[in-house]
Amino acid sequence: MTEQTPSGRDEWRRMLEQMLGPEAAEEAMRALEASGVDPEQFASVAGMPQNPQQMAAAMSQMRQILSADDGGASDWRIAHDVARQAAHTGGDPSVSAADAAKARSVLSVADLWLDAATDLPPSGGQQIAASRAEWVERTLPTWRAVAEPIATSVADALATMMSVDELPEEATAMLGGVDIGAMMRRLGALSFAMQVGQAAGTLAREVFGGTDTGLPLLPEPSLLLVPANLHEFAADLDAPEDEVWHFLAVREAAHARLFAHVPWLRGHLLGAVEQYARGIEIDLAHLEESVRSIDPTDMDQLRSALSGGIFSTQHTPSQEQALSRLETALALVEGWVEEVTANAVAPHLPHHVPLREMLRRRRAAGGPAEDTFHTLVGLELRPRRARDAASLWALVAREKGQDVRDALWSHPDVIPTAADLDEPAGFLDRRAFAAQVDQDVDAALAALLDGELGYEAGAAENDGGTGVGPDGGTAAGPDRVENDGGTQGGPDGTTGDGGSGDGPDGDRD
Repeated sequence: MTEQTPSGRDEWRRMLEQMLGPEAAEEAMRALEASGVDPEQFASVAGMPQNPQQMAAAMSQMRQILSADDGGASDWRIAHDVARQAAHTGGDPSVSAADAAKARSVLSVADLWLDAATDLPPSGGQQIAASRAEWVERTLPTWRAVAEPIATSVADALATMMSVDELPEEATAMLGGVDIGAMMRRLGALSFAMQVGQAAGTLAREVFGGTDTGLPLLPEPSLLLVPANLHEFAADLDAPEDEVWHFLAVREAAHARLFAHVPWLRGHLLGAVEQYARGIEIDLAHLEESVRSIDPTDMDQLRSALSGGIFSTQHTPSQEQALSRLETALALVEGWVEEVTANAVAPHLPHHVPLREMLRRRRAAGGPAEDTFHTLVGLELRPRRARDAASLWALVAREKGQDVRDALWSHPDVIPTAADLDEPAGFLDRRAFAAQVDQDVDAALAALLDGELGYEAGAAENDGGTGVGPDGGTAAGPDRVENDGGTQGGPDGTTGDGGSGDGPDGDRD
């Protein structure tokens, strides 16, 4: 006799009983049916498995996540899995031996060409040909550092908005006394981490190397190329694929030199992100309005809202300052790399000019990953003023030499400012004027110090000040010891011979 397969309803009941217990499971099933919701349709809201057994496994994992107290590590393990899945969308071919060898070759040649275009030495980093999934593995820790403080703010905002009093009775019964605020905090942090993972995985399908965003995503200096993405990019261009590989390898190597030999730059960039994140506040009114605008029966609308910027942010003055500093620094990095790359490849690649323009247009257009990170984190990952920065770097190199250009990276206080990018042509004149002012101030200060030192030397010749000398003169030692004819009274009120002074009783001798 053939064993009868349990109905879908029975499977869902059994799964809910394992999760909630018999009574709460019955309440949950009644609530679903009363709402006209099919369990399989319910599962499709978030793309969850429709098979009840698979759903039970997923919900079991979810219970473990919600009860975890590991500082958010479980959230980012799931974000990691989401990122890898997104990176695999559309395929993620393994790096072939031929592509790995080609990547190492073009990166080695890139360093040779760059030696003539910049005074910064090679990074000395490992040469890597990575799959899209490997790019995720190597960069996600930095994405976590960038986004984790904001994820915490999002989670706290959701916990503030939600309370048990706002839930239907059926949902309250299902919770069984669970702290809804704490649960929403965990769900909010998890949701945000997963969205960052999704965006990182999407970005893995677009990047050419480890430095395309301008942020130092790799934890240590390395030269990394993603061959699958280089193949796809080159297929749509008129330039030969070898030229495309060489051009992009030079850009990657130029970035690597900058991050390796400008030790303050990584901290400057990520520090601006951290300053922004510390001050983040969630616009609760906007969040509530976004939730109210969602039709809960429209599954597509719900999914779109959850992934499309429901968590809007307000920028404080401190955050605006941090974002301005970050965008200026990103523009300077991109502009320097663009200018140095152009100089390095000009003698070798006939199509270097159209390739440069192609990347400029690509940067201006952005992409889904950049849009996602701007929505989630509020950061402009693509520098908007890179063209102005490239003009400034070219001017300095032309007028003063590439050694002076590269020396501007020596300290964050001497790099060009946002105001300099507003008018690149006047940068050298402004710096020359400022240097002259500094010289004038230094000269005036030196003259002032020389005058003070002269006064002190002359005063020292008097050997300790003025007073009454033994002959009634005015030279006295530092202890002000009075001799005959002095006017200082002794401890008993008497003076020296011929002197005068009041005694303790006020009488004169």
